[in-house]
Amino acid sequence: MLFSNRFHSSFPPLENALKVPNGLLASGGDLSPQRLLEAYSRGIFPWFNENEPILWWSPNPRMVLFPTELKISRSLLKTLKKDHYQIRTDCSFTQVMQACALPRKKQAGTWIHPEMIAAYTALHEMGLAHSVETWINGALVGGLYGVALGKVFFGESMFSRVPDASKIALVHLAKQLQSWGFGLIDCQVKTDHLTSMGAREISRIEFSQQLDTLITEIEPGNKWNFNRVLIE
Repeated sequence: MLFSNRFHSSFPPLENALKVPNGLLASGGDLSPQRLLEAYSRGIFPWFNENEPILWWSPNPRMVLFPTELKISRSLLKTLKKDHYQIRTDCSFTQVMQACALPRKKQAGTWIHPEMIAAYTALHEMGLAHSVETWINGALVGGLYGVALGKVFFGESMFSRVPDASKIALVHLAKQLQSWGFGLIDCQVKTDHLTSMGAREISRIEFSQQLDTLITEIEPGNKWNFNRVLIE
């Protein structure tokens, strides 16, 4: 056991988080595995620009997806049933992070910089950070990555190089997590993309209560292997 979820936190109480900007709780510290695991177990995550102090966040409300509430549109269902893709897990974790870091429309830069990639790669090597990857014809075309603690998956970012590639990965993630008894996928902040797939906002208090129930201790993990998910 790396540590129990029941110990004194080095972070301020969550209720101290600012309303503007929403959820800013603390600055400084480091991105060591111990610090990151402590943060995530309490619903706190790092988000900061390269060469600037580390900022720690706990927004209110919190966007989450309960695996049982996943929504699959008709058009996405048609794509899923074509079965022209392959889902792989933990095969190209760093590649997924690097792809998520590439500039996007209306974004001047990225918060997924080398320091972040190194920190989450360390968690990946401990079996606690994972990637879900969509491959077509031998090429990585989309996917997502995040941190799994207890029965919670903390989603960090996703990318697509072809239409629906990240959605395909998210569907397979949600279906597999449901079969493994996971209760929650953390999506951090609201987006139309996630709302369309069944994610919704809950209060910070409710989110904390969910974590207290779903994360009791943190153990080193293993690389993931998904079962073949039947899409209906």
